[in-house]
Amino acid sequence: MINKGPLWKRVRSYAGPVPRARHGHRAVAIRELVVVFGGGNEGIATNLHVYNSVTKQWFLPAVRGDIPPGCAAHGFACEGTRILVFGGMVEFGQYTNSLYELQASRWLWKKLKPRPPKNASPPCPRIGHSFTLHANKCYLLGGMANDSEDPNGNIPRYLDDFYELELQAQSGVKGWSIPETKGGGPSARESHSSVVYCSKGGGSPKLYIFGGMCGHRLNDLWQLDIETMTWSLPPTRGQPPLPRSLHTSNVIGNKLYVFGGWVPVGEAEEALTADGVKWICTSSLSILNLDTLTWHNLTPEEHQQGLDSGVQSVEQEEGSTHWPKARAGHCAVNVGTRLYVWSGRDGYKKYNNYQVCCKDLWYLETERPSTPGAVFLVKSTISMLHVAWRPLPAAECYLLQVQPITSPHSSSSEPQSTPTPPPDPGDRKEHIQKDPQSSADVKVKGERESLPQESLLRPKGTSEDGADIQPTGDKGRKAKTASGIICMFFHSCMLTFGLSVLHSGLVKYIYLIVFLMCIIKDQEGVSVMPSDMNKAGKLNSASQCQNEREMSSIPSQQSEITKESVWFDVGLFKTLYCEVTHYFLPSENGDMASILSARNSSESEWKLPGPHSFTGREKQELASGVTYKFRLAGLNSRGLGDFSPVSEFKTCQPGFPGAPSAVKITKDTDSVHITWEPPTSLSGKILEYSMYLAVRKSRGNSVERPGELAFIRIYRGTKTSCTVSEAQLSNAHIDCSARPAVVFRIAAKNEQGYGPATQIRWLQDASKLKSSVTQADSSAPAAEPDTTCR
Repeated sequence: MINKGPLWKRVRSYAGPVPRARHGHRAVAIRELVVVFGGGNEGIATNLHVYNSVTKQWFLPAVRGDIPPGCAAHGFACEGTRILVFGGMVEFGQYTNSLYELQASRWLWKKLKPRPPKNASPPCPRIGHSFTLHANKCYLLGGMANDSEDPNGNIPRYLDDFYELELQAQSGVKGWSIPETKGGGPSARESHSSVVYCSKGGGSPKLYIFGGMCGHRLNDLWQLDIETMTWSLPPTRGQPPLPRSLHTSNVIGNKLYVFGGWVPVGEAEEALTADGVKWICTSSLSILNLDTLTWHNLTPEEHQQGLDSGVQSVEQEEGSTHWPKARAGHCAVNVGTRLYVWSGRDGYKKYNNYQVCCKDLWYLETERPSTPGAVFLVKSTISMLHVAWRPLPAAECYLLQVQPITSPHSSSSEPQSTPTPPPDPGDRKEHIQKDPQSSADVKVKGERESLPQESLLRPKGTSEDGADIQPTGDKGRKAKTASGIICMFFHSCMLTFGLSVLHSGLVKYIYLIVFLMCIIKDQEGVSVMPSDMNKAGKLNSASQCQNEREMSSIPSQQSEITKESVWFDVGLFKTLYCEVTHYFLPSENGDMASILSARNSSESEWKLPGPHSFTGREKQELASGVTYKFRLAGLNSRGLGDFSPVSEFKTCQPGFPGAPSAVKITKDTDSVHITWEPPTSLSGKILEYSMYLAVRKSRGNSVERPGELAFIRIYRGTKTSCTVSEAQLSNAHIDCSARPAVVFRIAAKNEQGYGPATQIRWLQDASKLKSSVTQADSSAPAAEPDTTCR
């Protein structure tokens, strides 16, 4: 049957230094990274481990600064690339109230010293507390303190205190405070869970506290209205989860996912089993709709029966292939719409007085993949388009489709620029980042007096060499066709009637009629001569996406080649790139998207397709000089996601040079040095290179559409290197369409003209940027290793 509910899936293989199994650890997510800290079993773990959910690799970042000692049952919160650690157990019976900050963009630790609250003491050392971040504040609730004066003793005291920690922007904290609340509040407890939920309807954000331990286990749900600071016990519907502690709670969309933990065996904790155990670990999964406050239990029947009887099944002990085994003290973190669960204690086995911990990594697939970003171009040749895309956290593979929109027999001498992609997630070299989505051509109204560089686009009608530049696009072609016919008309009038006819009123009406006839005929499919902008030195953009510009209309003759609604399958990919040389013609059942959509709406069991799905399908090779549309969708065990915005790329015409490659950027004290290698396909002698820089647009410029970049030429010559001065960088535009970056373009020219351009994104440190994305830091910050996305 169709997979309508969340599905568990085990990660069977991963690389890198896998951390040892543990419990009491914590995890947060930074984009596709899962950052794990603390916990332990045979001693407290001290290392910081990171799992890349895209590349399925563990790694140990090289941390520096005030590195904290290992701890367990601590508070762990994340804002952007900043992680805060508070409290926890550093040794048996020894708790701490230290506060540390980790800047994950640099893997830099720093010990913080917040000021204490007015007329009160700061939070005491504790474990098992909740530490939840919302906006610029962290909310600390409860936990357990040790009142024993003996360092080897343990006299537990459950806490019910509530603190706010106010953060500074980007780094650092201001201080603790004790907010005034109404409505009572949760009783003293530890090992509970806490989340913040902000409704899409615009309601007040809510802080939810669930379960915990206070001599007995709890399953009460508390709600704090953060705007009014009012506690309440909201009424819920459905069967609530059993009382529990050491469980996890995570919010994905409008749902709260509660997994695992310690639960009582019978209806009451006083009920004992034959072997004297009062509670067991569980693998139950309960979901609370935070809009309707309705509980829904997704535990399989066989697990629930084993749980009710208090007898552990073999499947629970060894673990199921479709459901993680029971555990407590694990970590759970959502990466996009996936909920990852790692390690934790199983509650049954012990070895040499140590708790045996789970070694497995699972994720819960809660939704179909989200909508991906537009496909971007890496390289274009006469018969191949190398495209790439950014990863989706919840996609197991990707469906790439193509649609030709120009005739392979039509000629055009406008090669496209080639934006290049971000490096592979495993690549550690960070001096270059490339654009995932190139902008359309824009015009710079005028040159600034402080910037002597010449503009990328010349004044209307003139090239850099003084050559005439003809208008491009359908509007330009129509105007050229109409003006050509009108000119021939006036030329005939002058030869027949002389110059006097031009002063008569009759010619005005004839002019209007002829002009309208030209436009009508052009719309009906009159072929027009394509403009040759490359010979004039103009640089064009390659990936002009649908959301950035109006699509060019297609002449009627081209409708015989392809229909607007027909998309062709390129293939299914688990990688993030593809060198497209052909596509598959539809089968009798249609394209892959139609087949998968039919599966989504059917009652048959969902199975991911594979490469065998295209066996026997007829192939169509890519042609030179043809523009192709591309779109992409992610797939997972829940089904096919929505398609990305449409991108357009064109195969090259023979004779033009390829795009420069191997671009490297080096930061000096007051300048930037850029080097590159010649195109691999020269197609003749390279006459010159041109380097362009994206700059801030003039204020009040209403001509350019949002999202477009304005460029100026900063280098023109035969060398394969150039230096960008500090004065030039001071006017650079900081593009924030992806991660903040300065954008460069470089292209080569031969006897035929300019070939495709390589677009480079030079990453900037977001913490050093001003609030306005259109203003660049005058110091031109160096691109730091973006290790948070590796």
